[in-house]
Amino acid sequence: MENLAVRLGFEADERIAIVHVDDLGMCHAANVGGFEALANGPATCGSIMVPCPWFREAADLARERPELDLGVHLTLNSEWDHYRWGPVAGRSAVPSLLDAQGYLPQTVAELGERAEEAHVEIELRAQIDQALSAGVAVTHLDSHMGACFLPQAVDVYRRLGLEYGLPVFAPRAEPAAIEQAGLGAGAEPLLRAFAALEADGMPILDAFDANSLHFAEGEGADHNARRLAGLSPGVSYLICHAAMDGEELRRITPDSAHQRDFERRFYGGEAGVEALRAAGVRTLGMRELGELVPQRDSVS
Repeated sequence: MENLAVRLGFEADERIAIVHVDDLGMCHAANVGGFEALANGPATCGSIMVPCPWFREAADLARERPELDLGVHLTLNSEWDHYRWGPVAGRSAVPSLLDAQGYLPQTVAELGERAEEAHVEIELRAQIDQALSAGVAVTHLDSHMGACFLPQAVDVYRRLGLEYGLPVFAPRAEPAAIEQAGLGAGAEPLLRAFAALEADGMPILDAFDANSLHFAEGEGADHNARRLAGLSPGVSYLICHAAMDGEELRRITPDSAHQRDFERRFYGGEAGVEALRAAGVRTLGMRELGELVPQRDSVS
């Protein structure tokens, strides 16, 4: 397969970042901060969590800004202690995706212990269809906290991307990186699914950087400068979690509110624009990858 950067019109040795805002729709603060980052850049695209309480606000904002590059942040877990959500398809339709309280499981590990592939497909399809029916011009699919890379989910993830004709977040996976991410037991099905995606013509990203939120207060600029310096040649997926600081966000996630607010300002402001320029990093969105996806009515 030809080098992805070249397929997208870049030089083979250029460093290109898809600057992606995760967790739109998670709460009001995520919508305010995330859409601000998308409006001001250098964030280039983002994705919406359909099961979350503030999905409808995100969908309204997306309809008002159809030029934005927005995907579905496919969600199979509900990680917070006091702020929870359940499945879009309805609890009776996907019983293996529920925890003891009737919500999606808090951790991906718990999800992996109970989820059945048939229920995963029902729920992920329901999330995509609800986003489309709400008027979101969906440009791509990705996975909240990597849950779609579980053995009972990854083939569903692949099929839905091909069926809906949408690029999916799929980095070139190395076994060592999979093991480090805690997905060692799922290495074989994950590698198989990504190889099948590439064989089907789906664009596969060269690398990704999920090192968002992992910095102490006051260290955001240095942390993100290191992230940019560490990007390798090719097309990388650079994740951020832009959100507006305030009581709502601090009640939901007291440990990461200041990081999310920093990322709102950095990836939605001149400091981030200048940092990428100084690092020599080009940017693009997931919509451009969509032009490379084979279109078909169904996939077996």
